[in-house]
Amino acid sequence: MTTAGKVIKCRAAVAWEPNAPLMMEEIEVAPPQKNEIRIKVIATGVCHTDLYHLFEGKHKEGFPAVLGHEGAGVVESIGPGVTEFKPGDKVIPLFISQCKECRFCKNPKTNQCEHGWSVDRYCQMSDTTTRMSCRGRPILQFMGTSTFSEYTVINQIAVAKVHDDARLDRVCLLGCGISTGYGAAINTAKVEPGSVCAVFGLGAVGLAAVMGCKNAGASRIIAVDINEQKFEKAKVFGATEFVNPKSHKKPISEVLIEMTNGGVDFSLECVGNVTVMRSALESCVKGWGVSTLVGWTDLDDFSSRPIQLISGKTWKGSLFGGFKSKDSVPKLVLDYMAGHIKLDEFVTHTMTLEQVNDAIELMKSGGCIRTILNVGK
Repeated sequence: MTTAGKVIKCRAAVAWEPNAPLMMEEIEVAPPQKNEIRIKVIATGVCHTDLYHLFEGKHKEGFPAVLGHEGAGVVESIGPGVTEFKPGDKVIPLFISQCKECRFCKNPKTNQCEHGWSVDRYCQMSDTTTRMSCRGRPILQFMGTSTFSEYTVINQIAVAKVHDDARLDRVCLLGCGISTGYGAAINTAKVEPGSVCAVFGLGAVGLAAVMGCKNAGASRIIAVDINEQKFEKAKVFGATEFVNPKSHKKPISEVLIEMTNGGVDFSLECVGNVTVMRSALESCVKGWGVSTLVGWTDLDDFSSRPIQLISGKTWKGSLFGGFKSKDSVPKLVLDYMAGHIKLDEFVTHTMTLEQVNDAIELMKSGGCIRTILNVGK
């Protein structure tokens, strides 16, 4: 029996409140409305931004919610006005929309968009226009996506159609972490052939930044992390040298300056820590060094001495790797299928949706790079 036009009851991991485990619930997912798509989620990654919202963020208004924003699935049904998707299409939900009509979408200098969930709810990281409910209560959609659910409903401006042969339990990672780190190196920093780079933080985003530096032709890629167990994995993605800040008595910026005869050409901060952000900037060579903020945080202010920028350094920020989402994600999928970028190597654990809290604990302890949750079949 077809489900189009009907409410679907399905499993989802609901965050009823901050600082508490997710609860497996039966939720109701309403049919898609105008310009919306209902998606059967097949797989989703667990990203640190999910942890940030649940345990670290200061805003408590974004609950109850279904988290998850690194997913992939199949179109179950479409609402009125949807023309570029049909049931059965393989798709990736996008936490950054691309309407292709606003001044931001028309400007090649940015990948941001005037439409989508983030316009009014950026701090709360959730969308009040939701098709989800549980126990008679509306359930907010985290970052407009909510992939910790068997079904979700998303506006078509925030969905990318991908190749029919794409492996969904791998390309789901392109919905956030891998695209973010990889694009930060090639699009935002614009790493140059023969350059010297330093990547701070070797989670999935940092490793993707290492991969971006390598693909851009960097001659030296220095991986910086306090967990030396990640160094071997970083080598797989192209890191050439490794530094543990705790192994040195002097600041890490001074260590890198000594290693590189004055500082690195490019540094990428992939931790989301304001102290590390400053260190990354100070590690750059004066005159032309570029430091890019990639790690997500909104908890603290950051600062540096004006001379760092007056001397000719550049401080930049990168959101989703600078990729225009609907245009770029399908191309990244093809790059993976052609072997130009790695995805399989990021996956260290595979679990079920019911094991989501185990996956969260694994990420909190630093025991994984990426865990994939198998949601549907």
